[in-house]
Amino acid sequence: MTTTAKPRRRVKYHWRAHTLLLVILVVMIYPIVWLVGASFKPENQIFTTVNPLPFGFTIANYVNGWTATGTSFTVYLSNSLTISACVVVGNLVSCSLAAYAFARLDFAFRRTWFALMLGTMMLPFQATLIPQYSIFYELNWINTFLPLVVPHLLAYDAFFIFLMVQFIRGIPRELDEAAALDGAGHVRVFVSVILPLMKPALITTTILTFIWTFNDFLRQLVYLSDNTRYTAPLGLNSFVDRASGSSYGGMLAMSVVTLVPTVAVFLISQKRLVEGMATTGLK
Repeated sequence: MTTTAKPRRRVKYHWRAHTLLLVILVVMIYPIVWLVGASFKPENQIFTTVNPLPFGFTIANYVNGWTATGTSFTVYLSNSLTISACVVVGNLVSCSLAAYAFARLDFAFRRTWFALMLGTMMLPFQATLIPQYSIFYELNWINTFLPLVVPHLLAYDAFFIFLMVQFIRGIPRELDEAAALDGAGHVRVFVSVILPLMKPALITTTILTFIWTFNDFLRQLVYLSDNTRYTAPLGLNSFVDRASGSSYGGMLAMSVVTLVPTVAVFLISQKRLVEGMATTGLK
């Protein structure tokens, strides 16, 4: 084989690979493009063509859809943001403390408790739904934000505990020992030494927690029944129920509005998220 034939075959291979990737990209982003385009179409043009571009551009879907359920969509967004912010703070505080305990402290049955904690990651939410609902019902917490927030203040998410434990284990113990020689206790070591070095893991936890909580549907559907306490996903669900399938324009418009916060968070913090996951994996 001549030397010129190899570059030609390489170029031909890259051309095919890029073409395949381009086709996959179009297939993946087409639903989102169609959603955004359809939200600006008149009601009678939404399902008449697969072309995502609106030919009768209108913002009436956004104006009408904002209050179509009887409650302003601002209420739903505010509830989602409030719950997401509380869960983020709860996970950052409780999971980091639990991770430090598992990674640095010696206590009875530490390995057993850690294994049990990892085992909870294998349980689906539906398996513990009824017992949790019974507990929260006895506490009179149903139709409040408490069942959605309080568990995260008690190191509820095993995934983030495991992620932080792996990160802390990669931090040299000599730093802890040096701080201990200066008279620092566990609290001071955690706050002054470990926590600043955990920034990549904390950023990853913040981003994933916000996205997962904001997009959560089933857990919020179980515990919230008052329309004024609904989150954005539940608001969309009630919108469909009230519209009875006859006002797709408003539903699609509010779907686009619901996508904005999570997409914005992901785009702004994409680089930090990738760095945090990669760094944690290397640790």
